[in-house]
Amino acid sequence: MFEQLALLSFGESGWGLALLSGAAVTLILASCCAPIGLSLGLLLATASRSKNSSLRAFTYCFSTVFRGLPELLTLFIVYYGVQIGAQRILALSGWQVKFELSPFVAAVVALSLVLSAFACEVWLAAFKVIGKGQYEAARALGLSRSRTFFSVILPQLLRIALPGLSNNWLTLLKDTSLVSTISLVDLMRQTGLAVSASKEPILFYSAACVIYLSIAALSEQVFAWAERRYSRGHGSTR
Repeated sequence: MFEQLALLSFGESGWGLALLSGAAVTLILASCCAPIGLSLGLLLATASRSKNSSLRAFTYCFSTVFRGLPELLTLFIVYYGVQIGAQRILALSGWQVKFELSPFVAAVVALSLVLSAFACEVWLAAFKVIGKGQYEAARALGLSRSRTFFSVILPQLLRIALPGLSNNWLTLLKDTSLVSTISLVDLMRQTGLAVSASKEPILFYSAACVIYLSIAALSEQVFAWAERRYSRGHGSTR
């Protein structure tokens, strides 16, 4: 028993530091994807409410495609597809240069696209809650469209959308485990290496479970605090 636990130590024979470094990569990856995906999702939601039919059609197709495709397939398309496509374009242009896409960059792009598609639906649902009177009141006060959006509409959108966005964040955290398939050394990749070296799958997969659940629990506390902050004067939150 103690020999097994020693494998989780931070010494030379333990995998503790390796697991923590993998968890750090997971958190950094998710933290890079979140602002990109949520912001892009907000832009898509705004575009889908546009009077321009082409914009509405684009956002509908985008959301449908990236919500319908498996996340792993999206990751492979971005990682391998971009490299192959760029290499062919360079070859046709006469450039004898080898193009390589970083696994981290590919993961950020792919997971951000997926996140934006799901976040778009959350933002759209939040938009529907805000009445037209908010826009009319802002117009009566002489506020510009940009000032109306950032000072009046966006704070309300955040308050309404936070529960749904928190679910998007937790889904993103789980999706980061897929990046081990393109050799990015995240928590799952480090766990797999530890299992292969030690032949102790239960020990290390249990340790990975504890780390993921700890991150999720901390995230829940952060979102609960954010909901309380943005819901001041609007009744109680969860």
